[in-house]
Amino acid sequence: MTFDPASYVFSQPSAPTAIRASTVLPARRENVELHTADGHVLVGELSVPESGEIKATLITLHPLPTHGGFMDSHVYRKASYRLPALAGIAVLRFNTRGTESPRGTSSGAFAEGVDERMDVEAAVHFAVQRGLPNRWLVGWSFGTELALMYGASEPVAGEIEGAILLSPPLHRATEEHLGEWAASGKPLKVLVPEFDDFLQPAEAAERFGAVPQARLVAVDGAKHLWVGEKYAGRVLNEIVDEVIPGGTGGAALPHEWTGPVAAAHA
Repeated sequence: MTFDPASYVFSQPSAPTAIRASTVLPARRENVELHTADGHVLVGELSVPESGEIKATLITLHPLPTHGGFMDSHVYRKASYRLPALAGIAVLRFNTRGTESPRGTSSGAFAEGVDERMDVEAAVHFAVQRGLPNRWLVGWSFGTELALMYGASEPVAGEIEGAILLSPPLHRATEEHLGEWAASGKPLKVLVPEFDDFLQPAEAAERFGAVPQARLVAVDGAKHLWVGEKYAGRVLNEIVDEVIPGGTGGAALPHEWTGPVAAAHA
C-alpha cells in the first residue's frame, strides 16, 4: 500500500512539544510523480510550508539504493517533517529509478548513476514547473555523486543555486566533475563525518581543493549515516544556514514546537 502523507493525525498539545525523531510538524504534503526523459515514473513526496513564503527548496538525492538508500532515509525524512514549519523550506524527496519505499516503487532499474542523470533532471524540472524558488540539490552518499556529476552542467545548472553534500564518497564523481563545479562558481557545501567509511576530512579537503568555492565542514564524532539526533540535527542546521538567504547567523533550529504535531510510525 502506498503511504499517504494526508494520513498523519495532528493534535494540539497543552504544552510545547520536544521535537524528536518521529515528530511531524505541520506542512502541506502531497504524493507526486516525476517523469523522466526516457519514460520512467519516479514516485516522491513534496512538503511545503502551510502558509507564508517558501524561502528555499531542497531537491534531495538519496543514498545508494542497492544498500538500503531511498527517499525515506532518515535525514531526508526528518527534513520533510521539520523544515517546512521551522524554516519555511520546501522539501522534495523521491525514489530514483528502481527504488522502493513505503511511498511506492519508481519504475526502471538501478543504473549505477548513469541513467540517473535523467532522474535528477526530472526532479529539477518538476521543482521549476511548480514554481518552487531558490532551488538546491542536497545529496547524501550516492546522492552526492549524482549532484556532482550532473548539477554543474545543463539543463540542471541553470535551475539551481548550488548543492550541499552529505558524506561524499567520491567513487563515481571524477576530477572532471569537480572541475565543472569549479568553473560554475556555484556554492558547494560539503559535510564530512570524522569517522566516515569512505572519505574522511583530511582527504576530502585535498580532493575538494579542486573546487575553490567549496566549503568543507568536518563534523566531529559523526559517521557516514549520521545516526543519532545530535548528528541529524547538525545536518539540518547546516543545510538551513546555507540555503536561507543571508544565512541564519549561526542560530540553531528550535528543539520545541508550540502548535499541532503528529507522530510518524516506522
